[in-house]
Amino acid sequence: MRSIVWHNGTVRMIDQRLLPTEFEMLECKDHEEVAEAIREMAIRGAPAIGAAAAFGMALAAQQCTAKECEEMLTHLRAAAETLGAARPTAVNLSWALTRMMEEAENEEDAAAIRDKLLESAQALADEDVEINRRLGEHGAALIQDGDTILHHCNTGALATVDYGTALGVIRTAHEQGKEIHVLVDETRPRLQGARLTTWELQQLGIPFTLIADNAAGHFMRSGQVDIVLVGADRVAANGDVANKIGTYKLALAAQDNGIPFYPCVPTSTVDLSLPSGDAIPIEERSGEEIREVTYRGQAIAPEGVRVANPAFDVTPHRLVTGIVTENGIAYPPLVLNLRRMVEAST
Repeated sequence: MRSIVWHNGTVRMIDQRLLPTEFEMLECKDHEEVAEAIREMAIRGAPAIGAAAAFGMALAAQQCTAKECEEMLTHLRAAAETLGAARPTAVNLSWALTRMMEEAENEEDAAAIRDKLLESAQALADEDVEINRRLGEHGAALIQDGDTILHHCNTGALATVDYGTALGVIRTAHEQGKEIHVLVDETRPRLQGARLTTWELQQLGIPFTLIADNAAGHFMRSGQVDIVLVGADRVAANGDVANKIGTYKLALAAQDNGIPFYPCVPTSTVDLSLPSGDAIPIEERSGEEIREVTYRGQAIAPEGVRVANPAFDVTPHRLVTGIVTENGIAYPPLVLNLRRMVEAST
């Protein structure tokens, strides 16, 4: 089942805030509701956010009553601004919005824009699934029979339109008949690994063990990890990788223990306009995400405690073994080979 679909003039998406205890489809009736769903992480994961933005633009076009092309474009630019402000780090969001606006600006009347944006959003969603399957094939070649894979956050069908990126690689290896085991980081503070990745692995019948984030180093040092696979929300031109907070520590521990570390990303997540990860905007989320965590029914921190809650960190390219894309695996020098992967998609 796809994480996001167009349904009778609305956008329907799996509400990931409710998993694993409840499975419910959230229905968004306008682009502002789509933006809210992105902001509140009802839908999350860079590719899924890009698809949501595309469908949000299609909704904005369908609901605009403008008869003149320029009036329609003015409305769409405002909608793109609203959607683009929902979350700053995932480049797929701005990538999808740029693509949709370019499609709109190439049409000659408002009615044609409405038709074109819906068609383009559907095409973007279909492309995402096909891209993930290709990425999975390339990445699965890295996995040997009997491997234990360490995975962070959630990168499966929930984080994309369907199939997944790093989890798609794991899924492909499993479908190839390889005997594998996945160590799943819980991924604090929102616990995407514990809530979402374990749920997906259960559905797929892939063996896994849930571990505390701080246990990952122990498993690597004690020889219980063969490869580390993660996703990414933005990759700079030099190969620096912005991903869910905690990824940088994994990369450091992997290097110290001689374990290969591979981010798995569609080329739409590579931002060649940024020379390094220092220029990637890092989203700072509400401190309530940490203050409201409870242990045995009680808050884990004193009331009113000051909280810093960055949603992502940046892993320097020197710690990256290679980056898996739908066009192959980019190895160092990443500043050259990543560009080649991206250009292969244009």
